[in-house]
Amino acid sequence: MNGRDLSVVVFGATGITGRQVAAYLAQRAAESEIRWAVAGRDPAKIEHVLGKIGVAAPEILRADLDDPATLEEIASRARVVLNLVGPYSRHGEPVIRACIAAGSHYADLTGEIPFVRRMIDAHQQEALAAGVKIVNVSGFEALPADLAVLLGAETARSRWSEELEAVNLSAHISLSGRMPGVSNMVSGGTLQSLAEAFADKRSGLISDPAALLTDAGDAGLVRRANPMPLAPWFDADGEAIGPMTPVININPPVIHRTAALSAAEEDRTFEPFHYREGMALSMLPTMPLRYAVAGLTTASLIGTSALARTPSPLRRGIAMTLRKALPGAGFGPAGDSLEQWSWRLGVDATTANGRRVRVDADGDGHPGYLSTARMLGEAGLLLAEEGTTPERTGFLTPATALGTAQIDRFQRAGMRLRVSS
Repeated sequence: MNGRDLSVVVFGATGITGRQVAAYLAQRAAESEIRWAVAGRDPAKIEHVLGKIGVAAPEILRADLDDPATLEEIASRARVVLNLVGPYSRHGEPVIRACIAAGSHYADLTGEIPFVRRMIDAHQQEALAAGVKIVNVSGFEALPADLAVLLGAETARSRWSEELEAVNLSAHISLSGRMPGVSNMVSGGTLQSLAEAFADKRSGLISDPAALLTDAGDAGLVRRANPMPLAPWFDADGEAIGPMTPVININPPVIHRTAALSAAEEDRTFEPFHYREGMALSMLPTMPLRYAVAGLTTASLIGTSALARTPSPLRRGIAMTLRKALPGAGFGPAGDSLEQWSWRLGVDATTANGRRVRVDADGDGHPGYLSTARMLGEAGLLLAEEGTTPERTGFLTPATALGTAQIDRFQRAGMRLRVSS
């Protein structure tokens, strides 16, 4: 990559998250010598959209999903391509192919787990041969959780030479001001991605914690250690915890893949841990209401899993209905509201001998759109810097691609991660 004139190219900078990634890179470029650009089908539109939020990209490149040569051109100039054009099940593979062909690293924000597995099966050997990192699921799902759990595992291994047996992760979302409307919580792009996951031929992977493990033996071990959670629970701080929303089972497959890849690389026996996660319901005023909401979201989890396993014709029909009924591009949080949010993750890990590790992460801004954008931007810069991340290649998780040595860099992105006890 020595001849590349760009560190990072943002493909898809006009969406809610894409424009925030561009804003973050513009801010970072003012602090250091970062060479970056944005790319998309309509450069004039990109310039107009970014101009409305006060961002002037140093270069705007034309790239069209229907023109593979333009994708390879931007990939050949960049060390890293950050892809924000979804749904990824429909639009992600051409960009991944272009990056592999051009020898550039790639990262995206997809939560479409069946798509990620399909790409691993189809392109892992090509990515390894090209010596590039392909990093999916690099936003709030699943970058901070993945790094936090890996940090906990490394801490237990270095201090006591012990492996983790159980991990509980609780997510806490806070908002200053009144309760927002639906459009300020989730975007049309996220909802459309859910519809695409249902339409996938392997939609059953939506509820499979071992969805991203290609070794059948490892996958079986993970499934036995991780049955689907069916009841609310309390975290170490006494908070009532319900299932993750609005999309379930994005973090677990990523976290289990990290554990399996790490064990294989270090020639250790893969010993899956029991992983449980959920969303704290402390924003709700009373305990009965918290239990009621937890029950509803648990029922939703069960229903989603059942729906994902229905016969293909019925499932495709449901997916088509969802595509039409759910909001699309343009539906989502407004600029000012993105700053009113904050979040934290509490990770409580236990070894087989009862030793405990606590890892905490917290961040500023809307977790799904502002904080996500800043984290992805910083991840892209880390991947672009030679010698900064582990020398692993192929389809990697955020934690295996980035490692834990540089986690303090994410403080610039408003995300802090530490071993607390």
